[in-house]
Amino acid sequence: MLDPKVFKAYDVRGIYPDQLDEAGAYAIGRAYVDEFEPRAIAVGRDMRLSSPSMAEAVMRGAADSGADVVDIGMVGTEMVYFAVSDLDLEGGVMVTASHNPKEYTGMKIVRRGALPVGGDSGLLDIRTRAMALEDRSEGLTPGHVRHEDIWPRWVDAVLSFIDVEAVKPLRVVIDAANGMGGVMLPPVLERLPVDAVPYFFEPDGTFPNHEPNPLLPENREFIIERVRSERADLGVAFDGDADRCFFVDDTGEFVPGDFVTALLAESILEKEPGAKILYDVRASWAVPQTIERAGGVPLVNRVGHAFFKHRMREEGAVFGGEVSGHYYFQNFSRADSGVIPFLLMLELISKRGQKLSELLSAYRARYFITGELNTPVADVALKLQELKERFGPEGKVSHLDGLSVDAEEWHMNVRPSNTEPLLRLNLEALSPDLMERKRDEVLEVIRS
Repeated sequence: MLDPKVFKAYDVRGIYPDQLDEAGAYAIGRAYVDEFEPRAIAVGRDMRLSSPSMAEAVMRGAADSGADVVDIGMVGTEMVYFAVSDLDLEGGVMVTASHNPKEYTGMKIVRRGALPVGGDSGLLDIRTRAMALEDRSEGLTPGHVRHEDIWPRWVDAVLSFIDVEAVKPLRVVIDAANGMGGVMLPPVLERLPVDAVPYFFEPDGTFPNHEPNPLLPENREFIIERVRSERADLGVAFDGDADRCFFVDDTGEFVPGDFVTALLAESILEKEPGAKILYDVRASWAVPQTIERAGGVPLVNRVGHAFFKHRMREEGAVFGGEVSGHYYFQNFSRADSGVIPFLLMLELISKRGQKLSELLSAYRARYFITGELNTPVADVALKLQELKERFGPEGKVSHLDGLSVDAEEWHMNVRPSNTEPLLRLNLEALSPDLMERKRDEVLEVIRS
């Protein structure tokens, strides 16, 4: 089964087996190799119940089209990116549905250098080939499949981002949500002096405790409660494939992704003075202002990992952060990692000798953000035009990604969803009253 709707802007995702099954996975493996003609690729998979058979089908398809396949087993998504670079391969496929509910399956596909294959970089061509797959394996020499253990080198690579000696014995609550974080973190933690309090480390694709999506407030309740009851210094929650991490401070308050980007940017600029750092159009002013204050060069960017990875190459940026919890590192194939930000945060808190809530207090006292507010709309283009006419005169207008308006005391970004008729609002002001007032004014236009 292969429903063409499973091909999204950045990856492949659908319900197993109704929209995507092993036959569809085989077709995608074949189509990927036919399209890009890589000689060798890495294939990894997450802990979902369908992932072993789906990964096996992808590998069979890729090998039947003539590529050699390196099977790296059950790993986090960032480990496929790492393997492609470390083993000097020409591509990779991670079989995962990331943070989606248990009935989903999917794939994240990359080329050499861990460059993502998305809607505008070959994924639609793969779709065309996969939907029209005929047996063309005659005359082709099938590729070989071999296993490779990349764990020790990956652990060394992520730990190389910090001074391990500087990390103090912090008490850290970790919620892996029965996803890949529970498999990836133990070999990293055993080399650190932290006092880890692990929860839901057993990989289980049925997600018996809660869905592996920490962006949804109901999935954060557990870790917030545990950070408080354990009197921890820090809480960290991972999504299903562990390429994103989310922080809770020592008081149990959730830390927005833009504040995390600002803190990490500051610590990275101490090591790489004057570096360029990317942030997304939704982010708080805290990010560019912190980067400038620390002597770096802030560059605003479109939302989405394909756009970030491309721009990082173009600009030579050392770090990029998105509000959604994706953090990108030049020395990690410019790819996103969930484990490296966690390590950097441990190092930062240890070196500063302050609690995370204290490090954040200046941001929380100055920047008041709405978070992302989603509203279904009938006509996206018409609504964006209405918003521009109403609020454009108040500030500087940009169309880099949706509509952005930058005024003196407040700014906003409204962008359409890639997958559904929704508008996503992110707004910030320099006082809570102004934030609430502008938020309500903008939402009134969106919802009218």
